[in-house]
Parts: sequence; C-alpha cells; structure tokens
Amino acid sequence: MSIFRHHKKIETHATLLLVLSFLVVTIGGIVQIVPLFYLENTIEEVEGVRPYSPLEIAGREIYLREGCYNCHSQMIRPMRDEVERYGHYSLAAESMYDHPFQWGSKRTGPDLARLGGRYSDDWHVQHMIDPQSVVPESIMPSYGFMMNRTLGTSDAEHVRDIMRVYRVLGHPYDDEMMDNAVSDFFAQADLDGDPGVVDRYPGAQQRNFDGQPQVTEMDAIIAYMQMLGTLVDFETFVPAASR
Repeated sequence: MSIFRHHKKIETHATLLLVLSFLVVTIGGIVQIVPLFYLENTIEEVEGVRPYSPLEIAGREIYLREGCYNCHSQMIRPMRDEVERYGHYSLAAESMYDHPFQWGSKRTGPDLARLGGRYSDDWHVQHMIDPQSVVPESIMPSYGFMMNRTLGTSDAEHVRDIMRVYRVLGHPYDDEMMDNAVSDFFAQADLDGDPGVVDRYPGAQQRNFDGQPQVTEMDAIIAYMQMLGTLVDFETFVPAASR
C-alpha cells in the first residue's frame, strides 16, 4: 500500500525513527495526562475509607522501613483467581492516603490488601517472631526484635509531625485529631485507654496487640496490618458505574 511506501526509510534511519517515536509517545502522553488536570478528583470516594490513626501510621512506617513491600503487594487485581483467593479487588480509594502506595503484582509472599481480621494478634506475633512455625514453607526472616523495641513519647510526636505533613497534602485530619495525636497513639494499644480514638478513627481496633504492658513496634505493625482491607463494607459497596 502507498501509505507504507516510506516505512522502510523510517526503519533504516535511526535518527528519524527516534524523533518520530518520541513524537508519537509525546502526543500519546499528552492525550492521557491533560484531561486529568480538568478533573477535581480522579478517585471515587468510598464510604468507610479514612486516614490512618497515629498508631497505624507508626506501623506503616515500620512496614516500609523493613521493606515488607518487596515481598508483599497490596493490590488485588480484578481477575478471578485473585478475587477468589484474596477477596474483593482493590479500590483506588483504599490507597488514597498512602504515600507511597503499596500496589504491585510481584509477590514472594501473599498479597496483604485484605489481611485485616484473617488471623489473630497472637498468630501475627508468632509469625513475626518465627515465620516458619506457622507457615513452614515461608522464607520470611524473623522480626522478633520488634517485641523489644518500645515506642515512647518522642515516637508519638514524630507521628504527629507526619500527620501535619499529611494534612498539608489534603488528608482530613481535623484539629481534634491533631490535638489528641500523641494520646491516641498510646490509647489505641490499650483496651482501657481513651475510647475517643475509635470515635475519631472509625473502624480502628483498640487493644493490646502484642500482650506486653509497654507499646512496642510489634503493637504498631500489627495494628496496621489488622486494619488492612477492613474499612470498606463490600457487602453493601456498589461501584459508581453500576449506580
């Protein structure tokens, strides 16, 4: 066909091929990116999704520090095998307060997007101390040292600083949440602590997660993992496109 008569010239001219390829990619990128600037929000808001509580933030920071994302993703793709194994496919809204988000498809261990509530706190403690004792085929190293790392006021104040940054980025932390950030940090890990933390963060789980009197890194990371995938009620959730 005449439309392809100059195709050979393009393929055999490296510089011309590079320039034209760049031009095509540029046009394609503009077509995809420009419309996003005219949208107020690219994420559908879903009932139940909230910003992380102070203790959950601490747990997430530990999760990132230890590189858990290298072996575990937090993104269930809308494929039958994944949905049947892990649960409802992930929603963009579930990661709207993640910096950075934990998506991905490369998994050495299972996806953790719906981990919350699947196992007891005791199971998690044992799994972190000796992974092979509960999952014999696991190649995960031990993280038992978290039981001995106590979190104090300075750690809680650091989390409050993180919340200040998140607030600037648009996370809906109100003045009450900021004023109570340090106390909420400790209260969530204490069944007899101020119940206000649960009121401020609906769906937050309040208890002694690792069974020790002091608040530790183990408390924080288990508090974070136990809330993963628990904020959205998928029995009542209806996608916007189906409404």
